[in-house]
Amino acid sequence: MRRLLVLGAVGASLVVVGCGSPAADLFVVQRSGTLPGAKLTLLVGDGGTVRCNGGPEKAITSADLIKARKVARELNGKDEAHPGPAVEAMRVPPRPGSLLRYEIRSEKGRVAFSDNSLPQPAVFFLAQQFTRDMARRVCGLPR
Repeated sequence: MRRLLVLGAVGASLVVVGCGSPAADLFVVQRSGTLPGAKLTLLVGDGGTVRCNGGPEKAITSADLIKARKVARELNGKDEAHPGPAVEAMRVPPRPGSLLRYEIRSEKGRVAFSDNSLPQPAVFFLAQQFTRDMARRVCGLPR
């Protein structure tokens, strides 16, 4: 009987620990630029939500969350032997004619680039696409 009580107490404590804990943030995108509607702060949470410009959390689809996790994983890198751009604090300057600028902070570091920066790793293009999609579809912004 005592054994069942101990097991029940341990199980109950695990349930309490799992409930109410906020999901970790995957990354924050700060987008700026010369285009109307370019300004955006997008906080992406691992619980399947985003916050647009400091507003309330909004749910995203599971497909969106998978894309966001891919962006985070590629920014942060696989491990110490294969660091991602965030670990290396990659900053790629804009070229003439740049319209949008991005700064992304993740748990491993920060990157900065523009829509026309060269060279850009593939994850920067993926992050731009994800940001635009969230801005239009979830945040209700024109771009």
